[in-house]
Amino acid sequence: MPSRTPRQSAAEPGSRRAELDAGLTAELASAVAGARRRASRDGDPQVDTAHLLHTLLETDPQIHAVFDGGPQVARLLGYLVQRSIGYGLRWQSRVEDSGAGPAVGEPEGWSPVAAGAMGAAHERAARRGEDRARGIDLLAAIASDPESRAVEVLGRAGVDVRVLLTRVEAWLEFEDLVGGGDAAP
Repeated sequence: MPSRTPRQSAAEPGSRRAELDAGLTAELASAVAGARRRASRDGDPQVDTAHLLHTLLETDPQIHAVFDGGPQVARLLGYLVQRSIGYGLRWQSRVEDSGAGPAVGEPEGWSPVAAGAMGAAHERAARRGEDRARGIDLLAAIASDPESRAVEVLGRAGVDVRVLLTRVEAWLEFEDLVGGGDAAP
């Protein structure tokens, strides 16, 4: 039986993947690696924004801070765990795609929306004058695309995405005022 996980192209492992990972903080690189493992373990052909959201919720304390407390995070993780064990939300039969067309230089093994979100996270960090994207940048990027699977999960869990994005921006503004760190606004 053929594997549902696509093989990586010869160019992707050393070049595009390394380029993608180079612009991430160590924490976000760890979350991205977790999303890759989760997609592979779930038998999904591509890393999508729901995989990224799942690992961000599991690994990044800043991500928890921008949600409305523990119950909202627990509901989100509940939906995501159901998906990973084959219940609830299912997307394995189709590629996550916002309809905008393929991303230029999209790494193999990534949905077009997830690849675009990674690029947008890098752009957000660069606009702040930072060399590396953080989890909060990626959360903002995946929550900004109304066609992403992550936005669908957020909606099903009762998260108002506009409020979430406002909280992300407030978090980043607060960090700028206090000089970074893990303090909550």
